[in-house]
Amino acid sequence: MTLKKGDKAPAFTLLNTEKQEVSLSHFAGKKVVVHFFPLAFTGVCTAQLCTVRDAISMYKNDTADVVAISVDSLFTLGKFKAEQNLQFDLLSDFNKETAAAYGALYETFPAFGMKGVAKRAAFVIDQNGTIQYAEVLESPGDLPNFEAINQTLASL
Repeated sequence: MTLKKGDKAPAFTLLNTEKQEVSLSHFAGKKVVVHFFPLAFTGVCTAQLCTVRDAISMYKNDTADVVAISVDSLFTLGKFKAEQNLQFDLLSDFNKETAAAYGALYETFPAFGMKGVAKRAAFVIDQNGTIQYAEVLESPGDLPNFEAINQTLASL
């Protein structure tokens, strides 16, 4: 399934690194940027999330929340979050349901041949739960278009 601008964002409820449930519905009335990333502690994933970390004041000033989702366990994500000093929720999609619902799940991860790894992707969801920007990358070595994400947020 390919999600696009104008689609309703699929609902999700996932555990964060503090073992608390975080649902898309918690962001009702707010903008949210949802990043998917393949695996914690890998170079490009670290670059992706550190880029978000370093620009977090821009997101917060724009009243947008940020979450990042991978299929890693919440324990692995907790270590990664602490090591990289990330100031936003990392959510564990260990059962791979959310990545699949967003069309962001590799059947076979190209780099290592692992099954069921999240694709790198970014979605901007508006206050009404509608997708305003959708980018799912096929190559795990590519980064999301942060400029397009920022322009989408600025236009909302």
